[in-house]
Amino acid sequence: MTTHTQEASIQDSERAWMEKAIILATTSVTNGGGPFGALVAKDGEVVATGNNQVTSTLDPVAHAEVSAMRAACKRLNTFSLEGCVLITSCEPCPMCLSAALWARVDRLVYSADRHDAAVAGFDDRKFYELFEKRPHSMWPMAVEHLDLPNRTQPFDTWLAKADRIAY
Repeated sequence: MTTHTQEASIQDSERAWMEKAIILATTSVTNGGGPFGALVAKDGEVVATGNNQVTSTLDPVAHAEVSAMRAACKRLNTFSLEGCVLITSCEPCPMCLSAALWARVDRLVYSADRHDAAVAGFDDRKFYELFEKRPHSMWPMAVEHLDLPNRTQPFDTWLAKADRIAY
């Protein structure tokens, strides 16, 4: 059971972390990156930070959230961020949201939203809509199923591996 004092402390920490994420985003712009910052916290402590590095590293998936989660996983020596909170300066795009789900982040907290980002020229709303409303046949990219007889070979090999680490 969380007491009122503990809740207030968590809220204070999250406000401070969000301030830090916003500073990371602002500093990122100054240093040639995109205007997004994120951090991962666990047990009341910041584990890792990240900023958008898409244009500076020519990596389309180097979003702030992904950068922060990669750094957190390395620091914690795990691929699972269970027990962690992802604090991000802006609502995550569908890719980053999916990555947070895969990483098993417990909570995600953001400040600016997709509409704020669109005003600044970062309009991911079409991607949200793509996932929310349109069948694959209407996507701007072809999504096709090619059914080969050995399609499950990688999974079969995985299941046969005695020392696999389940996730």
